Amino acid sequence: MATAAPHRVDWSLLWAQRGFRYFFTAMFVSLFGSGMNFIGVSWYIMSATHSTVAVSWQVIVVTLPGLVVPFLGGVLIDRLDRRYLGVLLDLARGFAVLAIAYIAWRSHLQLWHLYLMTLITGTGSAMYWANVNALVQEVIPPSQFTGANAAVLVGVQSGMLLAGTFVGFIYDHIGIAGILGIDGATYFVSAYCLYLLRTGYVSPRDHKQFPREYSEATDTTSQALERSENPELAEAGLSLAIYADMKEGFRYLRQQPIVLAIGATHALLMASIVSSNVVVVALANDILHSGARGFGFIEAGWAIGAITGGLITSQLPERVRLAFYVAAMAGLAIGHVAVPYVSFLLGAAILQGIFGFFRALGGIAAQSALMSIVPRHFMGRTQSAIAIFTTVLQLAMSFSLGWIAQRFSIAIGFFLLAAMYAGATLTASHARKLLTSRA
Repeated sequence: MATAAPHRVDWSLLWAQRGFRYFFTAMFVSLFGSGMNFIGVSWYIMSATHSTVAVSWQVIVVTLPGLVVPFLGGVLIDRLDRRYLGVLLDLARGFAVLAIAYIAWRSHLQLWHLYLMTLITGTGSAMYWANVNALVQEVIPPSQFTGANAAVLVGVQSGMLLAGTFVGFIYDHIGIAGILGIDGATYFVSAYCLYLLRTGYVSPRDHKQFPREYSEATDTTSQALERSENPELAEAGLSLAIYADMKEGFRYLRQQPIVLAIGATHALLMASIVSSNVVVVALANDILHSGARGFGFIEAGWAIGAITGGLITSQLPERVRLAFYVAAMAGLAIGHVAVPYVSFLLGAAILQGIFGFFRALGGIAAQSALMSIVPRHFMGRTQSAIAIFTTVLQLAMSFSLGWIAQRFSIAIGFFLLAAMYAGATLTASHARKLLTSRA
């Protein structure tokens, strides 16, 4: 088990890690492009269709692969070099986005092209984020988990901040083709940074083995089959090994109520954040009447809050951080009740800034706790299990929000989000009690 993080983060120790500097840069660049993509595509669909249901399909399509990919992805993350895996996922998504950018540049773009691109990038992302969360454990000292999570979140949200601002000011000038072209290029920059992160092949499987559902004989058999020159036998060995790893991962999670409580809270948080894009676009378009630039300012407000929250949270003692963890979920629940009644852009941006602050606090507290509890060789499967639960919630919420906002009102959509955050408050409170008693 990893060492618990100290109260204060030693930033000099963290940034002294060459690998982490490249890792941070990759996250910043990647999220800058992805943020431009998500905001630009959302606005394009809303302006072209004036339908929240159409926007919700974008969120559904990007989320859908998360129901399937993490089952295999979690095992691959815990079996293969996570650096190489991240590079391959970046390259695949980059080629897909550039292809659609070319179609848009030729003025042949249709909605199904955007949905297809979103499906491909969503498939990669379903594995990518679980992979990079696990990779953090390999490039920093165990004592700096909190600082690493804070720094990654700052990098991610800084990229989103610039993305929101850029989309707001340049969307009308370069259009959706230019937005997608920039996003596609950032994937290649991110892949290059991950490639430079370290040298050589590093396997996550070099660890002390957790008591398994399968015996050592079964593990030896599967490895022998994998090395077989007979393709049928090799495939059977790989399938047995993957199945054994999946079974082992689920067995571990069943024995970890703290991990389950933190995972449930984080899933509720992230599902609500991603699906909220459906009603936030409608808020900018139908209530604030602020256009793409206003939508960009709203996203920038969120990112500023998240960056501030990340920097502050990294310096909080663990005991205080856990108390604020519960308060942040409660604040998100209360705040989303008020959102539809704020009818001016500055007020909406300030509220989003507060929400970003709470998101940073909750996300850093959750990920830091997981990294201090979950062994390195189980992190990929743990992150993937959380991703699966998050995906189920995102799919249900995205469709519900789109349908409710179009059929009834945007306000009811925000009330549904408030109910989700209220549930996260309960699970966060339970996680805090378990962590306190464990200490």
